[in-house]
Order: sequence, then C-alpha cells, then structure tokens
Amino acid sequence: MKAVSNFLGAASAIALSAAVAVPGAIVVQLAAVPAAYAAVVSSIEVRGNQRVEADTIRSQTGITPGRSFSNADVDEAVKRLFATGLFSDVRINQVGSTLVVQVSEYRVVNQVLFQGNKKIKDAALTGAVQLKPRGTFTDAAMEADAEAIRDAYRRIGRDDATVTPQVIDLGDNRVNVVYTVQEGDRTKIAAINFVGNNAFGDRRLSDVIATKRSTFLSFLLRDDIYDEQRLRADEELLRRFYYNRGYADFQVISAIGELDEASNQYTITITVEEGARYTFGDISIDSTIPDVDTTKLQSLVTTHSGDGYSAKNVEDSIIALTEQMAGQGYAFAQVTPRGDRNFENHTIAVTYAIDQGPRTYIERIEIRGNARTRDFVIRREFDVSEGDAFNQVLIQRAKRRLEKLNFFERVDISTVPGSEPDQVVLVVDLVEKSTGELSIGAGYTTGGQTPGPSVEGSITERNFLGRGQFIRFAAGVGRRSRDFTFSFTEPYFLGRRIAAGFDIFRQTRTYDDYQSETTGATVRFGLPITEALTTQTAYTFAQEKYEFRDNCDPEDGDPNPCDVSEAIVDGIDNSPWNKSSISQSLIYNTIDDMKNPHSGIYANLTAEFAGIGGDAKYIKLTGRGSYYKTLSEEYDIVGLAVVGGGYITGYGSESDLRIFDHFQANDRMIRGFEYNGIGPYDADTDDHLGGTTYFNASVEAQFPVPVIPESFGLRGAVFADAATLYGNDIGNDDVEVAGSSMKWRASVGAGLIWASPFGPLRVDYALPVVKEDNDQEQNFNFGISTRF
Repeated sequence: MKAVSNFLGAASAIALSAAVAVPGAIVVQLAAVPAAYAAVVSSIEVRGNQRVEADTIRSQTGITPGRSFSNADVDEAVKRLFATGLFSDVRINQVGSTLVVQVSEYRVVNQVLFQGNKKIKDAALTGAVQLKPRGTFTDAAMEADAEAIRDAYRRIGRDDATVTPQVIDLGDNRVNVVYTVQEGDRTKIAAINFVGNNAFGDRRLSDVIATKRSTFLSFLLRDDIYDEQRLRADEELLRRFYYNRGYADFQVISAIGELDEASNQYTITITVEEGARYTFGDISIDSTIPDVDTTKLQSLVTTHSGDGYSAKNVEDSIIALTEQMAGQGYAFAQVTPRGDRNFENHTIAVTYAIDQGPRTYIERIEIRGNARTRDFVIRREFDVSEGDAFNQVLIQRAKRRLEKLNFFERVDISTVPGSEPDQVVLVVDLVEKSTGELSIGAGYTTGGQTPGPSVEGSITERNFLGRGQFIRFAAGVGRRSRDFTFSFTEPYFLGRRIAAGFDIFRQTRTYDDYQSETTGATVRFGLPITEALTTQTAYTFAQEKYEFRDNCDPEDGDPNPCDVSEAIVDGIDNSPWNKSSISQSLIYNTIDDMKNPHSGIYANLTAEFAGIGGDAKYIKLTGRGSYYKTLSEEYDIVGLAVVGGGYITGYGSESDLRIFDHFQANDRMIRGFEYNGIGPYDADTDDHLGGTTYFNASVEAQFPVPVIPESFGLRGAVFADAATLYGNDIGNDDVEVAGSSMKWRASVGAGLIWASPFGPLRVDYALPVVKEDNDQEQNFNFGISTRF
C-alpha cells in the first residue's frame, strides 16, 4: 500500500507539471504500477474520437502493446497528441491490462465569413486570419483573428473599426466563424509637430518622413495613415537625413501619436536632439592584411577632409573598398570605419580599417513572406549565394535593392546560426504590397505638340506574374492627339543585370494645316556600369505618315491653298517615311529623391544613327544635365541648373534633312515662347522650320509655398531661361530660309509645381526679355512637369 501511495503522489506531480507545460488539461494515471518498474499492457483503447482514426491516435502515442513503457513514455505520448493541434483535451489511463486514451477533439471550421466589410475585401481578410475551412477551431485563434482584422483596418487609417466574432454551431463538431465588422470613419492626422529641431524647419522635416498630415487629397494619396511601424520607419528616415548632413550626434528622443477620440484624429509629436554639425577630419586607410597597398585604395574613398560629414559617403566608401578587396581575392576581408570625434572643432577623423574577418559561409538563404513574388526575383538581387563567404556589406546592399524594387512594404534580413559553427542562414522576411495600377486621368496643356484637353488611361503591373517584369498599356485621347503604347521590360535578361524590353506605339497629331501618324516599335537594352552610371542601346523602326487637313488639300490650280512652307509640302508629298535608327545613351544619376529632388545630378547623353534602311539618314547628338543643390536647409530652398544641347546632320548622297527631323523649340528648351516658335523660318510664309543645332541653359530656385500645408505637395519657383536654335538643312531651293544664324533668346518667370495624385503638374508664366522679330510668344504654360 505504501508503494502504491508513493506512486500515486508521483503521478499526481507529473500530471500537474504537464498541465502547466502544454495547453489543455492533461491527466496521467497509471494504477497500481510501482514507480521503479515499467508497465506492460495488452491493448490500447481510444475513446472520444470522432474524425481522427483510432489507429492514427495509437501510432502517435509511441506505445506498443506487449512492450514495457514508463511514466516518461506516457508523458511524451500526451505531448505528441497535443502537438498535432487536433485535440483540446487528452487523458491516458491504465485500466487493468488496457491503456485507455481519452481524447476531446477540437471543433472543425466549416466556413469563415465576413460581414460589414467594404473597404477591405473578403480575399484580403481571409489572408489575414489563421482560421481556415477544414481547420481546427480554438477560441484563442478566433480572438487573435479578430485582432488581426482590426490591425488590417488600422493600416488603412480606420482605427475605430470594431470586429465582433461569432461562432455558429452546425452540429457534428463543425462550426462557422463569422466576423462582423463596423468599419467606422477614417482616422486622420491633424498635425505633425517637431520639437528640438533648429537646423531644419518643420516643413523640411515633414518632406523627409513618409507620414503626412491629412488634407482634402489624402483619400487619394493615402499618406495620412497612422501606423506604429511606419512611424518607426519615419524615425529611420530622419536619422539618415541628419546623418547625411553632418549631424552625427542626432537622435530621435520620442515619436508619439495621440488620438483624440472625439475628432478621431491623431496628433504626432516627434522630439529630436540634433547635436552639433560635423565635418570630416583626416581620412586614412589601415590594413592588417599583408600585401595590401592602401595608397592604391585611396581613390575609392568618397569621404574627403573638410567636407561635411555624411554617413552615406562613409557607407559608399565601405562598399567600394569591400568590393575591391573581394576582387583581389580577400573574400573575408572586413572594412570597419573608426571615427575619432573632436568635440571642440566638430570634426570626425575616419580610418577605414581592413581586417581579415572570420571565415563564415552562407549555408542557405531562406525567404519568407513572398506569396506572389517568386524566389528567384529576390535571390538575384543578392551578390552572394549559398556557399559564398558571408559579407554584411553586400547583404545590406541587397536589402536596399529589394526596397528599391517597390514590390514590398517591408524588407528585413537577419541571420541565424547554421548547422556548423562557420555557417549562417540568411533569413529574408518580406511584406508584399500591391504592384498593379489602374489609372484614369484628364488634363489640359497649353503648349507643346498637343495643346488642349486630354484624357489618358493606363494599366500597369510592376511585378508581372511575380517575375519582376514590368508591363504597361496606355491610351490617351486629346483634342489634337491620340496615343497608344504597350511596353514590356525584363529587368534581368538572360539572368544578368540587363534590362531588356520593347515598346510598341502609335501617335496621331493634328496641326493647323496638316496631321501626322507615327507607328513603330523600339527594342532596348539597359546595362548598369556603376551604381550611378547606366548605358542603354535601342533600335527603333517607325513609319511616319503626313497629310494635309481637309481645308488644306491641294485643289486644281491651287496646289497650296493654306500657304504653308514648301518644305512642309515636300515632307507631306513624300510621305510615308520609314525611319530605322539605333541609339546609344549614357545616363548618370545621383539624384537623392526622384519625386522630390534636393541634391544630385541627372545627365543624359544620346547619340542616334538613322539609316539602317529606311528613308531618314542622319546622325544626331543630344545631351541634357540637371544639377540640384539645397540652398537653404532651414527654408527648404532648392537651386536647379540645367544645360542642354543638340546637333543633327545628314549624310550620304542626299545629305539634306527632312523638315520633320530638325530640332524644334519647346518649353524644356525655353519658356515664354510657343512650341516651334523660335529659330529658322520660311521668309515667305513665316512658318518655323526647326534647326540643326541648339543650346539651352536655365537656372531656377524652388521653395515651399507659404500657408499651404507641405503635404499638399505644392512648391513655387522662379527661373531664368536662355536658348538658341539655329542652322537649317532642308535643301529646298524654293524655300528662302531666314533666321538661321545663332541668336540667343532669354526669358524670366515664375511657376507653381504640384506633386498631384495624377502626376507632377506645373504652371509657368514666362516673359521673354531677349527675342527676335519673328518669334512667337506664349507667356502662360500649363501641363505635365518633366524634370529629367
């Protein structure tokens, strides 16, 4: 009796421990078996099961009739049965020579239903919840799903949405789960306040962060949604902004959003400590690796003594040195910047220490969260693969590339130990976002080739079939234009970082006296040379048709009723024209933000050769460079300088150019004049004929508009333009070309730039201050803004 009593006490203690360790109630009883000896049963009886087969349950216990087992074996059997997720309760008892396994099965989910949801569709909510049809039901999972639905609504700016879960019992241990949603109103952001900022104003810092104050356009922009994760990302954006402008001691003290439940609006307060502004002190390279000549590495360093401190320049230098060392065969070399901060003169001396790092290899790259994007699209952004040496610098560069794809809301890369001490596993966690766009818009343009109202629609997919391919179809109709375009781009052609694609287009233009129709296609290949420099090769074949409008059709006895230039008549009479050309471009881009540039250079140099078959035979050179520089960080004033030029010449036995191949003036060349309103012209008809050479230059200051909220995206500008368009090579003896000498024009003006939801729009008023007698002015210009 004493032994039995001791055993029962021990069994009770085991049962209590197991009940704490695993969900549900676990009771283990083995009657009349001494603790020091193993038990043997002749059979295992399963009770309480409705869906799960008894044999399946027996196999999960791991206990075999006729073989001895211990208390520990029973404990493990209970744990294994709970681990299946099929049972809410498990009890194992020995009754004589029979082991009785008593189970209670979880109920099965028949359907998961949503009611009251309009802003988020059923498919999106289904992906957010964990309860699924034919899966097991638990109250904990249902409550977790309700919270997940509330989180989904918070992410679209509806913090006061409520979710009520309900269980409908269908009998036979089956249930329907219904989530009833009351979506509520949009939660807005009333204000974003900054505390502690002296070097930069609130407006400038508001431009830096992604979260914006609510305006009447927020329902389109969706940038006024309060989200804790987005706020943490905004903190990082602020750190990068300050670190790249010399404030190495900068820190975000706090970022808090307070909700006013009465108005359902947040007030965000971001408290910062800027610290002093630093410049670079002495810059040096130190290597502990033998045979490394540090003097030859100095040219790779982009940090220079006396320049303003920039974390980005330090990072770029680390990447350049790391790649150089890897190229020399030092795959495990690590480059570590060591800063020596002088608090008196506010300088930071930087030493780039090159050491032989630990020999660590990448065992595998594990990608999670990419339900749509295929693995190879993600893996190709890494310069390392399984088996390669682990390099943190290259991993961080891959992270930036993945973020730049604009396929994901969030990209996190972490490491976990591998199967061996010198192995690590890269874990890439992704949160995908929508990459498809359906756009319909209307506009009005005062100048250019297609003045007047227009309507455009487009369908765009940036991640076609999850393969990272870009596809777009666009159609536009205006009072004087019709455009149809289909584009496709494969960013990794033949598995290499070569962007290959094609464009098929058709353009119709209607002018005062004639109209044109151009149909063609372009095949293009782009190859990055460096992070900033890219080259692109393209081949274009197009057919151009020209014809007079009805009121200008030649009649008997009057071959030119509208009195247009004979050069235009020749171009129309010889229509259609086939143009077959190949072009080569170099593009240099260091712009900090393509949507809202504040610093950097964007330059494009293109050479085009026409005459690979077809009627057009010419060589054309064009170039344009834009330089942005922040003139005042405090007041967010940005300076812009633009220079450009072009030259075209015919070749061959008939070296004359068609009139339609000549350069024609536009608002990108000079503002204040009509499209094709300057340059050489027909002395008899005053029709401008275009030129063979042009040069242009422009300076501009851009600034925020007072009173208007920064989230509205409206900026003002004052500018001065200068341009010349000269030379003509139409080769028609019946045309007297005037104004073909080099004459400069100039204008000054002011404008408004709006980063609207429909694209960047701009309105300018320009006043010519230097002009020629036959120039045609146009002071007011409104249309789509093209910065680069």
